[in-house]
Amino acid sequence: MAKVVFMGTPEFAVPSLDALIDAGFDVVGVFTQPDRPAGRGHKLVACPVKQRALERGCSVFQFERLRSAEGVETLRALAPDVAVTAAFGQILTEELLSIPAHGVVNVHASLLPKHRGSAPINYCIIQGDAVAGVTLMQTAKGIDTGDMYVSAKTEIGARETAGALTLRLSQIGAELLAKNLNDILTGALKPIPQDESLATYEPLLSKEMGRIDWTRSAHEIDCMVRGLNPWPGAYTDTTLGRMKVHLTAPSDLCEDALPGTVLRASAKEGLVVSCGSGSVEIQTLQMPGAKRMEAKAFLAGRHIPIGTKLGEVSEGEERE
Repeated sequence: MAKVVFMGTPEFAVPSLDALIDAGFDVVGVFTQPDRPAGRGHKLVACPVKQRALERGCSVFQFERLRSAEGVETLRALAPDVAVTAAFGQILTEELLSIPAHGVVNVHASLLPKHRGSAPINYCIIQGDAVAGVTLMQTAKGIDTGDMYVSAKTEIGARETAGALTLRLSQIGAELLAKNLNDILTGALKPIPQDESLATYEPLLSKEMGRIDWTRSAHEIDCMVRGLNPWPGAYTDTTLGRMKVHLTAPSDLCEDALPGTVLRASAKEGLVVSCGSGSVEIQTLQMPGAKRMEAKAFLAGRHIPIGTKLGEVSEGEERE
């Protein structure tokens, strides 16, 4: 069986690692990002791929930069037939790409050439796509520009968040990998070039992207909230402090009001806010220092007057 090196970091990559091992491939090494500080104590925490690799008895290698001399030599010493990457988080140099005998196969979470970049799942929801998918591709110089082997698609649920879709696509990607890797290695499955005229590339996600622009339509705001859930998350400023908005839904309520205006706010009717077009109901929220909770439960204990304008704070009163 072929010798495989696996490179991945987050939860999305774990099913692909499992699929390789379960299919009988000889996983001779797993490369992940270094442990990072997390939580209140800032203790070093291993990423999901490292945790699973150790559970399954794999050798784990961690380099801040795999392209370092030590990283390159470590990969070369393993002499892999192929490397498989899934959300690894580092760009591979031409030197690294040349080491595996059959190159590098990437499990990319979009229907290429659309949504190149590090956050394809988030952007397909933010942009209101009807379908998402996974593409097995040949890693080449550039960001997600390599030739494609095969892809699989799935419809995006009307209320699906980026977190939920990530879990589904991780399983789809793992199945696609296990089913097709042997054919890739034998040459039975030939790669085809991407159509550059259809390519889109999106930038890294940032916390600043989460600020809700109430002048946008209800549909756009709802897509943004779901696309940024769980990270970096959507938010809006209120007189009570910065409100994290975890879940919304388009509302049937239509009133002539400025964008960001609270139209309904009660434990019975929920929290409905006017948008540039239509309105949305904020279903789940979180206030500073408090736990995430249903908006109706929050409104049972706190009062937000009808007509309150969200997204505005007094000068010098910007809250985190």
